[in-house]
Amino acid sequence: MTLIALAFVVVFAGILGVYWLFILKPEQQTADVLHRRLKGTSEPAKRKVSKLLRNERDETTSDPVANILNRVGGLNRRLSELCEQSGVKITVAGLLVTALIAALVAFFIGWIAFRMVVVGLVLAPIAFLAPFLFLKFKRERRIAMFEEQFPEALDLLARSLRAGHALTTGIALVAEEMPDPVGPEFRLLYDRQNFGMPFPDALREFGERIPVLDAKFFTTAVLIQRESGGNLSEVLGNLSTVIRERFRVKRQVRVLSAHGRITGWVLSGLPPALAGAFMVTSPNHMSTLVNEPLGRQMIVFALLLQVIGTLIIRKLVNIEY
Repeated sequence: MTLIALAFVVVFAGILGVYWLFILKPEQQTADVLHRRLKGTSEPAKRKVSKLLRNERDETTSDPVANILNRVGGLNRRLSELCEQSGVKITVAGLLVTALIAALVAFFIGWIAFRMVVVGLVLAPIAFLAPFLFLKFKRERRIAMFEEQFPEALDLLARSLRAGHALTTGIALVAEEMPDPVGPEFRLLYDRQNFGMPFPDALREFGERIPVLDAKFFTTAVLIQRESGGNLSEVLGNLSTVIRERFRVKRQVRVLSAHGRITGWVLSGLPPALAGAFMVTSPNHMSTLVNEPLGRQMIVFALLLQVIGTLIIRKLVNIEY
């Protein structure tokens, strides 16, 4: 037990050291440089391009962790987009360190609690994926909220255009009046064009940053209107109406598929619920199943079939609209 605790402390300290070296130390150095510049004690530095004007998808960076991830199929870009779209203030390096710490803690909990290395090896990957699944859940929830708020933002923008305001003024008004996540996204769009980025480029970045089809419709409509002219307020009003109609159809589809979704949840949750009930009412039977080699093989095979069945049911009830 002492050796296990010592190994846990050593590995945990190593992860904290890596976190300090690659995350906290660079941030502290940046803060020190800024402090010296405010004090007037640093030498004049070369002019740098504003962060809002940089291409955030640039693959070249001074971060060694990002460089390594970029070599693995552009993984750094995907994780960066996941962090940005989820709305959680965390860096890619911080996400990876959090996942590693969660995996190690789960491994040692499974090892110490069940006294089986296999249990720790099973729990570690699940705990490692937990932060990524959490960010994915936050991203889907944030995108859903954006879709709900986007028609109201388009109506507000159309009303500002009818009142005689410029398009950029209307975007600033949406940024001030709308809540998160629509407000901050329009604020970023306004700030980018306000700090010198060409407005078409800022619009294209807006459409690429938000993985919503309606945002791409908005970007295309504005760009076409700037090229060929037309009544933009009427176009935005029609687009808002179309989006609301899509939501009405979506809700009807969810009502019609509610029975299938509930059936899927019941079928997916029934085996784990029965296993938990048997562990409470008949622990001897469950211990026989866990201790026997054939029983462990049956558990693994059952879990595999459970995952496959859940994915099939999810595919059947997830109707595109």
